[in-house]
Amino acid sequence: MKAIVCNDFGSISDLKLQEIEAPTPGKGEVLIKVLATGVNFPDGLLVQGLYQAKPACPFVPGMEFCGEVEALGEGVKHLKVGQRLIGSSKDFGGFAEKIVANAMMVLPITDDVPNTDAANLMCAHGTAHHALKQRARLKKGETLVVLGAAGGTGIAAVQIGKAMGARVIAACSSQEKLEMAKENGADELINYSDENLKDRIKELTKGKGADVVYDPVGGEAFAACSRSMARNGRLLVVGFASGSIPELPVNLTLVKEYSVIGVFWGSFVMHEPMIFMQNMQELFAWYREGAVRLQTDEVFPLSRTQDALAKVMNREVKGKVVVVPDALLD
Repeated sequence: MKAIVCNDFGSISDLKLQEIEAPTPGKGEVLIKVLATGVNFPDGLLVQGLYQAKPACPFVPGMEFCGEVEALGEGVKHLKVGQRLIGSSKDFGGFAEKIVANAMMVLPITDDVPNTDAANLMCAHGTAHHALKQRARLKKGETLVVLGAAGGTGIAAVQIGKAMGARVIAACSSQEKLEMAKENGADELINYSDENLKDRIKELTKGKGADVVYDPVGGEAFAACSRSMARNGRLLVVGFASGSIPELPVNLTLVKEYSVIGVFWGSFVMHEPMIFMQNMQELFAWYREGAVRLQTDEVFPLSRTQDALAKVMNREVKGKVVVVPDALLD
């Protein structure tokens, strides 16, 4: 089968499309023909050796996928050959024509969910959902500030924040991106390229500050939000798309009495798989109601996975991009 292989940690351009042996499902596993694979910021970090996890090289990257069951491993009774599903794998492997996954970490999907939507639903929306529901315990009527609100996980946070009843303030680096955030439900907009983020948050909250901040950006935006929190607020550390890991003057948390909370979706999925599955069921319900929508910016063939990752890492994506095996695009 064909797969994108990371032979050594390094530049995204070093990734190779190679012919490798197809995997075989073991006990409790399922072999899946990949139909589409979501492309996420952590994928780009992973191949550069900059992510929390560092798999042994060579390996096939790719965290989330939509596919069709091709073979069942020993003991797998709840799935059947030909069934369409979504999933993730702790060993990655999504940028390939086939993947083996734990049968308990995949979820059957119905025919009304397109492959591209399905492939992109788990990681970004799953992260935002876990962050706002389990980590922040976002309440109806609270004010949520979403940084990077036009990226895949930012749009997800805007949509899910609205579904949970919050007032959502979207912060982006351009007017074009803000318009996308508005189309996805944001109540208020801040262009932090032109406006002072801290002052605007204070102004829009009438001096109270944000109840919850969803931050996948880091850098200066985090620093501004750390000074813009309401009492009992929750500042969610989701990622560092800016490339800068900020430092926190912890005296701010003491004086303002707010919490800084880390969000690591991969750890959540591994340690709380049943709650993860409950979250996914709720996400699909919101999807069918139209409260959650997938914004697919571009579809790339598997052979151009490097280009897809570069687009994500350069923060040129509005929504998500997806990779599809070349044979399925012919």
